[in-house]
Amino acid sequence: MPTLIRWLEDKAVVQNDPFASVADDQDMAHGNVIISLARFQADGERLLAEGREVGVRVKANEAVEDLAYDLPRIAIIALEFPAFRHGQAYTSANLLRDRFGYKGQIRAVGDVLRDQAGFMVRCGFDAFEPADSSSAQEWTAAAHRYGHVYQRAADRRAPAFLERGGV
Repeated sequence: MPTLIRWLEDKAVVQNDPFASVADDQDMAHGNVIISLARFQADGERLLAEGREVGVRVKANEAVEDLAYDLPRIAIIALEFPAFRHGQAYTSANLLRDRFGYKGQIRAVGDVLRDQAGFMVRCGFDAFEPADSSSAQEWTAAAHRYGHVYQRAADRRAPAFLERGGV
């Protein structure tokens, strides 16, 4: 089982994952699950009706907009990074937080490296499954590497021009 790092109160902490990730070719696990977007579209209503908490894994080439109607009922959106250089998940996280007002957990999965921590937090991610063995302390340090930011983002940090007293 991968390590789960949560971003809580401006620092990273390791937590146990109460969700089981279920591949499309696997039998459905008991309890809380994270399933693919395709499986959610086929089985989501039934799983939610059973009283489960459900998460949806979204691949880089899939649109989070397809979940807009169901977002209030989805506990986790797991955005996949097929390789660290793929940036679609950043856009998807930002859309979920800013356009759709999603309040649930946004989890980075796949080729997730701590060097990306600051950018992920700025875009709205609050949980990570690191691809390496990095610690929560290393994630906290990476997320706070830069003291100033230059544009507004989902994390609501003030841009440098406002810190200088600009408009």
